[in-house]
Amino acid sequence: MPVFVLMYIWLTGDFQTIFGVNLKDTPTLGSKNTPRLLSEDIMSGGFEHQVHQNHSVFLYQGDSEEFYVGGTDFVIKLDVDDYHIIEKYSLKTTQQKQCQKGPCENVITVIEKFQDSLFVCGTNRLKPQCWTLFPSVNNQSHEIVESYVGIGISPFVYTQNSLSLTVEGDLYAAAPLDADGRSLQFRRKAGSRTNVWMYDNWVSEPTFISASWVERKDDPDNEKIYIFFREKNSDHSPEADPWISRVARVCKVDEGGSKRFFQNMWTSFLKARLVCGFPEESLYFNRLQDIYVMHAENWHDTRVYALFTSSWNSTAVCIYTIEMIEEIFENSTFKGYDKDIPQPRPGTCVKKSKGLPRATVSMVKDYPEMTEWVHSLHYTAPFYISSNNYTKIAVDRVQAADQRLYNILLLATDSGKIHKVLEAGSEPLIISQTQLSNSSAIQAMKLDSKKKKLVVGFSDKITTFDLQRCQEYNTSCADCVLARDPYCAWTTSGCTPTVTGGIQNIMNGEISVCSTTEKESQRVGRTKRETVSPSPLNLRTVHSVPQNVPFYLSCPIDSYHAVYSWEHGSHISPCLQMLSNCLHLIPSMAPENYGDYECVSKEKDYIRVVKRYQLTEQRIPEEKIDNQRYNIPCTMNDASALCHQIVWIVILQVAVWRILR
Repeated sequence: MPVFVLMYIWLTGDFQTIFGVNLKDTPTLGSKNTPRLLSEDIMSGGFEHQVHQNHSVFLYQGDSEEFYVGGTDFVIKLDVDDYHIIEKYSLKTTQQKQCQKGPCENVITVIEKFQDSLFVCGTNRLKPQCWTLFPSVNNQSHEIVESYVGIGISPFVYTQNSLSLTVEGDLYAAAPLDADGRSLQFRRKAGSRTNVWMYDNWVSEPTFISASWVERKDDPDNEKIYIFFREKNSDHSPEADPWISRVARVCKVDEGGSKRFFQNMWTSFLKARLVCGFPEESLYFNRLQDIYVMHAENWHDTRVYALFTSSWNSTAVCIYTIEMIEEIFENSTFKGYDKDIPQPRPGTCVKKSKGLPRATVSMVKDYPEMTEWVHSLHYTAPFYISSNNYTKIAVDRVQAADQRLYNILLLATDSGKIHKVLEAGSEPLIISQTQLSNSSAIQAMKLDSKKKKLVVGFSDKITTFDLQRCQEYNTSCADCVLARDPYCAWTTSGCTPTVTGGIQNIMNGEISVCSTTEKESQRVGRTKRETVSPSPLNLRTVHSVPQNVPFYLSCPIDSYHAVYSWEHGSHISPCLQMLSNCLHLIPSMAPENYGDYECVSKEKDYIRVVKRYQLTEQRIPEEKIDNQRYNIPCTMNDASALCHQIVWIVILQVAVWRILR
């Protein structure tokens, strides 16, 4: 190892650049903490913006298949199948013509279906405005019927924090009340019910992440709206995290207090700390980043998937149920309060909140925080931890061939990737990583669970990511089963979207489920349960190479959960990973280096030969050997950049080999 480090320092800065940059995001072979499969899908097809967007917002309702996109000065309705524009509406304001300085655009920040119309809000050149858009008579475009002041619904600039939610004809929103971004609170802003808002002392510099209505069909008067946010920590000690993540709730039927006390204020607001981390070590991910709520028929089973980041550059996913959250709100003591709790209990939903006793409302006003914390389903640790910087999360529920339901986490990174993570038992499995863009981060994404697609928005484009990418595991039954992808099953047609009777093993990926007739031919000298690819043994690439020159062999990495090795006679050498290739480097060809080579991968009990080579000796005159010494062939379909890197590595290995010899 010291020799290698020394030789690395001797080489030029050019080597360091080539060797380092491209390996940055490459997974480590054999590690279960990295994606099993890497794929490239650099935004083919979709809708291209004429001008790059700094911010975009989606409204996508899978049932109606209506898909609206809001950008700078426009709202468009797209056909999500072929991305042609169905309707387009320009929302440039007349003030923009006179704009001399400052943000002159109208960046759309809110699109909601509200009271049978399309409700749109934007920054409107630092004067937030909202519009109601109705279909015109010919039903081909929209027309503005009314406009409203948008303060408290849309931020003044798109970078400010905001959120919106519509529930049964009522609009809930959080947005700054002044241009500097302060006075941020969650309010019922419009609709059939009374407008209500928060008491300023309830939160400290909040960043609202998401709000969700959880329906109770058998008890609608007890329905709540849950608000997920982070706020500044009141503990300013050096070891304390600056942020605390929270879940709060308000009752849908809450109309505020009486005229004499707490009028137009939430009388049901309660909040609790949302914990994700390692409680036994007092180590927590405290910065809530994104939320996805997976609704269930029974409200108790509704799941909350929360994405957190930490001060040590890691991200985590923790999972909660509404039942767990309700348990804290219904039974915890109130932080800082040690007297008898008044009746009805603070936070109770009542249809006539204006008639609540003053003692109950005073408790909400002065002691809204629960003493106990909301812990995750897995309690002692997050469900999933990663060094990737995830920014968004969605979760799809998939019925596999065994008729069981499995959840798939779709995580967007800050570098334009989508990770597909299987939730099956307590152990996550990163099924795949797909690079959707090399140039921009994902601004918005919406899941279409019915069509099994993810609609993704970038600054320059909107595209669709197909979740049923079964062709990527189509080499064999074993390859399809090892993927453990509930979207895909092995059938007589290959690895295809899941159908009843297809072959899968989602829980552990054991290939024993592949029938004998579908297993590949067994390899001589190996156990019966170990199999290889169906390629005939004599199908090999032949290279004629002179003695005393460096040479390399390469085979593609099909699974990063496999272990690769090179076999040459009775000698087995480990794989040298370079990007998505497995290399075998020969510093200087000698007689013992000629012969047959096999690149072999092993994943669980599945062993296969990925590639075969035969090296034969090329006879050349002695005087030409020096000129051939570093003539490393790059004829194996490798990219030129990869070949360039391999040249450097071979030169380095030759130098090290000479020193050691």
